[in-house]
Amino acid sequence: MESQRKSSGKEDSSGERGLLHTWKGYSYSVTPERVLLSRPVLQAALGTRHGILLVEGGQVYSFGEFPWKQSQVSEAGPLKPVLESALSGQRVIAVAAGSFHSGALTEDGGVHMWGENSFGQCGLSSLAVVPNPTPVAVLDLDTSPPHTIRVLELACGEQHSLALSAQHEVWAWGSGCQLGLVTTIFPVWKPQKVEHLVGRHVLQVACGAFHSLALVRCLPPQESRRPLPDKCGQCHQLLYTMTDKEDHVIISDSHYCPLGVELLAEGEARLGPGRSPPLGLQSSPSEPLLSSHTSASAPGPHPSITEHTDYESGRAVAQNGEVLTTTDSDIAAAGTDSDQAVGGVGAAGSRNSPYPDDQAVKEYLKLSDTSLADETAKMTIAGASFQPPADSLDLLTSDLIPGVMPVTTSSALNSLVSSCASAVGERVVSTYEALSLKKMINYYYPGVGGVAGVPGGVPGGPAEERVRLEESMQGKKSCSTGDIREEEAEGLSRRLSLPGLLSQVSPRLLRRASRPRVRAVPLTPVGGLPEAGELLPSLQTEVWSWGRGEEGQLGHGDNLPRLQPLCIKCLSSKEVVLVAAGAHHSLALTAQSQVFSWGSNSSGQLGHMASPTTIPRLAKLSEGIRVWDVGAGAQHTLLLADGDCYQPILYYSGQQVKDGVQDAPQDQTEGYSYTQQPVLLPFCMNLGYVSGVFAGGQSCVALADRNVMGFIASLHELASAERKFYCKLSSVKNHILRPLLDLESLSTALGPASTVLLRSLARCYSHLCHLTGQHSASLTANLRRRREFKNLVMLEHASIFLDTYNEYCCSVGNFLVMGGFQALAKPSLEFFGKCPELLQRLAESSEENIPLSDLLVTLFYLPMRHLHEYGRLLLKLGTCFEVSSVDYQKLQDGCSKFEALALHLKRRRKEAEYTYHFWKSFPGKMTDSLRKPRRRLICESSNKALTLQNSGRFSVNWFILFNDALVHAQFSTHHVFPLATLWVEPIPEENTGLHGLKVVSPEETFTLLACSSMEKAKWLRSINQAVDQAMSGAGQSGSGAGQRAEPPISRTASYTFYKDSRLKEATYEGRWLAGKPNGRGVVKWLDGRIYTGTFKNGLEDGFGDYVMPSKTLNLNDHYQGHWKEGKMHGIGTYKYATGELYDGSFQDNMRHGHGMLRSGTLNSSSPSVFIGQWVHDKKTGYGVFDDITRGEKYMGMWQDDQRQGTGVIVTQFGLYYEGAFNNNKMQGTGVLLSEDNTTYEGEFSEDWTLNGKGVLTMPNGDYFEGSFTGEWGSGLKVTGSFFKPNLYDSDGDKGRAVKLGRLAVRPEEKWRVVFEECWMRLGCEAPGQGENQRAWENIAVALTTSRRQHRDSPEMNLSRTQNRTLESLEFIPQQHVGPVTMEKYDSIRRYLIKACDTPLHPLGRLMETLVAVYRMTYVGVGANRRLLLQAVNEIMSYLARIFQLVRFLFPDLPEEGGAIPEPSSDPQDKKDSNCADTQLESPKPGRVVSSSALLLPVLLPRLYPPLFTLYALEKEREDDVYWECVLRLNKQPDVALLAFLGVQHKFWPVSVPVLGEKTEVVSSTKDACFASATETLQQISTTFTPSDKLQVIQLTFEEITKEVMSSLEDNFLWSMDDLFPVFLYVVLRARIRNLGSEVSLIEDLMDPCVQHGEHGIMFTTLKACYYQIQHEKTT
Repeated sequence: MESQRKSSGKEDSSGERGLLHTWKGYSYSVTPERVLLSRPVLQAALGTRHGILLVEGGQVYSFGEFPWKQSQVSEAGPLKPVLESALSGQRVIAVAAGSFHSGALTEDGGVHMWGENSFGQCGLSSLAVVPNPTPVAVLDLDTSPPHTIRVLELACGEQHSLALSAQHEVWAWGSGCQLGLVTTIFPVWKPQKVEHLVGRHVLQVACGAFHSLALVRCLPPQESRRPLPDKCGQCHQLLYTMTDKEDHVIISDSHYCPLGVELLAEGEARLGPGRSPPLGLQSSPSEPLLSSHTSASAPGPHPSITEHTDYESGRAVAQNGEVLTTTDSDIAAAGTDSDQAVGGVGAAGSRNSPYPDDQAVKEYLKLSDTSLADETAKMTIAGASFQPPADSLDLLTSDLIPGVMPVTTSSALNSLVSSCASAVGERVVSTYEALSLKKMINYYYPGVGGVAGVPGGVPGGPAEERVRLEESMQGKKSCSTGDIREEEAEGLSRRLSLPGLLSQVSPRLLRRASRPRVRAVPLTPVGGLPEAGELLPSLQTEVWSWGRGEEGQLGHGDNLPRLQPLCIKCLSSKEVVLVAAGAHHSLALTAQSQVFSWGSNSSGQLGHMASPTTIPRLAKLSEGIRVWDVGAGAQHTLLLADGDCYQPILYYSGQQVKDGVQDAPQDQTEGYSYTQQPVLLPFCMNLGYVSGVFAGGQSCVALADRNVMGFIASLHELASAERKFYCKLSSVKNHILRPLLDLESLSTALGPASTVLLRSLARCYSHLCHLTGQHSASLTANLRRRREFKNLVMLEHASIFLDTYNEYCCSVGNFLVMGGFQALAKPSLEFFGKCPELLQRLAESSEENIPLSDLLVTLFYLPMRHLHEYGRLLLKLGTCFEVSSVDYQKLQDGCSKFEALALHLKRRRKEAEYTYHFWKSFPGKMTDSLRKPRRRLICESSNKALTLQNSGRFSVNWFILFNDALVHAQFSTHHVFPLATLWVEPIPEENTGLHGLKVVSPEETFTLLACSSMEKAKWLRSINQAVDQAMSGAGQSGSGAGQRAEPPISRTASYTFYKDSRLKEATYEGRWLAGKPNGRGVVKWLDGRIYTGTFKNGLEDGFGDYVMPSKTLNLNDHYQGHWKEGKMHGIGTYKYATGELYDGSFQDNMRHGHGMLRSGTLNSSSPSVFIGQWVHDKKTGYGVFDDITRGEKYMGMWQDDQRQGTGVIVTQFGLYYEGAFNNNKMQGTGVLLSEDNTTYEGEFSEDWTLNGKGVLTMPNGDYFEGSFTGEWGSGLKVTGSFFKPNLYDSDGDKGRAVKLGRLAVRPEEKWRVVFEECWMRLGCEAPGQGENQRAWENIAVALTTSRRQHRDSPEMNLSRTQNRTLESLEFIPQQHVGPVTMEKYDSIRRYLIKACDTPLHPLGRLMETLVAVYRMTYVGVGANRRLLLQAVNEIMSYLARIFQLVRFLFPDLPEEGGAIPEPSSDPQDKKDSNCADTQLESPKPGRVVSSSALLLPVLLPRLYPPLFTLYALEKEREDDVYWECVLRLNKQPDVALLAFLGVQHKFWPVSVPVLGEKTEVVSSTKDACFASATETLQQISTTFTPSDKLQVIQLTFEEITKEVMSSLEDNFLWSMDDLFPVFLYVVLRARIRNLGSEVSLIEDLMDPCVQHGEHGIMFTTLKACYYQIQHEKTT
């Protein structure tokens, strides 16, 4: 004892947390004993005669009797706990105790068990007892390999254990039906998953002696509406049954599965006949060993199980009172005298009938009509107004659509009750419905068909229960009356709900059921608060129970066992947050701090004396006692509650434990006193701040803390305040809000608008209430566990609370402003009567004679006060810490947030009240149009403080400033100026002497005059603040703080025009600047037109997208492109509703400049494409028109959409015309050639129609000369002479061949507008006229804006390399000034390559356009060999014109043919070298500047395909001859061919490399000699520009030389006679298909400066080879 006292002293000084006190019973003499441990206790668990303690640091102690520890100490007094050393080294986080076994849970989720194991409850096979904690593996065998399940919570019963996994599934092991497993073999040694709860989110488990409880989160609404199964999974009977008699319908969902009994009986029978429960525990007489509903003390024979089952399945209506809630009708029918009632039941039971007996009906019908009508009405109303949350619809759906029957249980109930009642007559239906259903549900109790019933003497028999219930109901003494009513309604709702069975109801009923019903608003938020998510505990919970039920401990309204978990439906809407199980009774604690209890009440442990005890009922506690923790022992219950102060108090209900008598048999209660209702334990105030209670066996334990620096007290006060507040909110919701919403006169009194606002208010109130409930549950859980403040949700996630309060305050204000509370007063008066004491009490109002509307306002603004409470309590917590600490700062910040919001909401309330009083005094007509829920008054000028400048003498101008608009009211009219588009600026007073304010709105500007400078300043400040708030989204908390002096002049807003002729009734949304749209925005006109893009000074300017519906076609015109001053201007794309597409330049809303128009698609009537110049919406200037239908292409001049001037036409049949056009026809002089070279040169009058003088020349040279008439190809009339030239005529006459291109458009006239547009982009009025510097700036601006535009629109994404190229181009290059050196020339070349690669650069855009027009001209029908010359000339003209642009940008670049000085270190050397080299070498490429050298590498690769096609067509004949010869000569082996071509012997290769090895050349060797040169020459086809092709030829010569040199001496020099045959050999072996085309291309486009140099000679050699090969045939 000495040592103990010392430690006790030490404890007093240091141990102030987790102090443990233990006691038994509840008499005044009881004083708790303090258990002394070196560390704070975190958790305790009690068995029948032992207890387990978990202390800080994760160690576990045991006390009490431990018969399983044979060798060690088998008993330890409660004051001397022993350490479970087997667990040392493990960090335990939770403990659990069953009747005779224990469990511990480690940090990693592992389970350790020890104690009695004869029923497998420790999960360790083949051991009767487990002396020390031993690990138990919880394995999921469905996975491979099986993985270990992490466990969160343990619970232990007498013969079983349950574990809750991290996946929120339940695992069970041990024996008995309380496992919930589908098995007949017990014990279950290994933990198995309870399949029936898979897929549900289990929150907590609890074990009684022989039953189990689980707290489960409700399924989300969509899941719970899945079609439910209509048959039992085991016995295959209908789960819902209905009997349709002539005069009534019975529907029931009370199915009872007999397999539960059978399996249980078999399983328990296996335990052995003489086996008693372990360790000498007496089996109580009322506890069955075989069948769970045939009590041992029941008189009469035991029925066999099979007999019962047969009887069950033979019934048409299978019943299982899943919820035995009694209705008022039942009570009325049940008589008044209890003995008589017992007899009555027996009598009724002897008749084997499911229908009510005559006696009961007669008694029932004796009731006065009024009471009967009342009861029926109550049934209907109660059912309608209370809905379980799982079935709740979104708040408004079912209410806003009358006549639509929502698919919820209660709606089916309402319609069915009403339809049955009207169909049969209320009196008969309610009688039969109540009595017949009750009798059928209860058919287990009376001895129907020989099944022995439960004797009436046992407490909890049905008759007694009914009588007790009836008394309590009629006397209205029980505090749970309201709740019982709610249960009745729900019970009724379930019995009448019809999942999947409406098809069986008679049509008469269905017609009735489809009528509209009274609207009900479910006030429980369906999913809680979305943002609260997983932060807060769920309140939408269900309690599931299973196991033995002979004491009613399952709560399903009967005494039957359940083999599988079953939901206790009447607890589904009660927000249960904790369940606890005693030996034979169960407890559920709700968020509203109420305790429901059910099961054995032999010692008053349920806390009430109401019956029946087989359904959950409220424990009887005084008003204002809020329970927040419960413990359940063998025959007692311990409650931890809030009383008047925030120090917790303890209540006890159940058996009194006498001193000296250790244990009493559970059933012998005679010698023991017990409680009628919970009693207060007087010593609780001495224990300090109790944070948790535990009970088990006969013992009680309380864990308490001392109040360290006030911290513990503050935490308790915070949690207590929240619980109290939640109870207050709930009671307002249930007693005020629900009844008001259910009033039938509501919508007529309020009107539709206010009804919607009231519903919104109800929804917000409900959200607030729900959040508070969740928060109070979270704070309570924190008290039970950690008692810290660091993870308080209100600190970490304050925004959830702030937003919810903000939203709620807003909804109350809106309802108030619209006069809702005034209108609500009348229906409230009818409901609450003249003396609304309830309202006054809830509104905490002490004033006398306060108007009802004011009372309602006070009541609904009450929650705002709680914000101050939050602030006060956080501050109080803060004072427990050092001012400099982080914790203090955190609490201080939290406090200031809530205080700031409280002040802000107080201001909001004042605004709402001010606005409401203003509307009361405002003239009526305007009120209707101006009064809006969210509109608040800021100030108004009724005192003539503000007038309009220049207004008439008698005019009345009244200005009213709201939070969203400035209203200018006159006699009978008013104008509203939205604040977001209002700009106000003070007019300086020096010159005018007037106090003026200039007000600018999008369509009006006016001046307001104030009466004084003070008034002017007030209005200016008010308007500016209101504008600022309107822009920032009004109603942000603390919006008064840190106001700007004035709102920004540039802003984003939406506005609908009402005056502006162009924009009338159009809505603009986007950026504004001083009253005008400026920046990005969208305009939508009423006729469907939409413009999206940029604005400048109120007009479309910049890039924009414009959609315009076509009136005739059901499609839109769509323009995408650039605008200027409200008109299309610049580059754009216009898709017409007709299907035409124009892509090009616009000016003043018209096509103007270069553009392409596509008409129709390939399969439409007239597909065609025009590309060329437009002037004022018409084709004018040069253009190419491709008429796809007729297969013609026109390239020439246009005027006003007609072909006018010179032009060329080619057709798909090979016809070619060039000449004059007039009025869209071939008219005037022209030349026409057909495919076979027949040529006509002369006059034309129509398309393809000859008319006038001309010459017709045949392919063979014969010709006609004279007058021609008629259409080409269909017979010509000729008047004239025929000439057949003589073979020996002079050459002069042979020159009749027509020279083409003379009558076509000159190359430099083509595409002039394309180049002009490029010059304009550089800022030049005409080519070459402008400033160089400005041009460079324009390029930089164009690139930057294009890049920004691409960045803003994701569909035009640029790759990273393109972005980098653009960035490098944005910098103006330094090379554009100063003399050009080779180095500068190179950098210019590189710049041009980059610029031409980027379509966003003006040069790149030019290049892209030229490529497009070139391909457009010479592809398709345009691939006509006669166009070759024009195609080549066009390229030459491009080069010249682009070169002009380049020289404008780089003015120091020499002109065409000019030289760039060669860089040199020493000028002297340079002179010498020049003298020496000039005679010997041709100038090196690059020294002479030429447009082709600079630009062809960029241009030609893109134009190559169409150009080369034309060459191939032109050279087709020559190439065919050449190719035939190549194929013939290539058949010869190398040696033969060399000999044939006359190559000198000394040049013949002796050996050639084959696969890296030298091989001798023999007569059969083929394709081996000069192989490398041949391969090099073949590359000529893969290059584009002439310079590249010439480079290839040069490399070929070098390769030949290299091969020859290897066998000859070094100083060998070629002569052309030696070289030509060798080169001819290489050309033949290279087998280049279109060599003629390649040669012509090089010749036409070769740089002039190269022609006479080395490259020129080599090219001539190649050309000679080509001609030589063609003529080889003849040699």
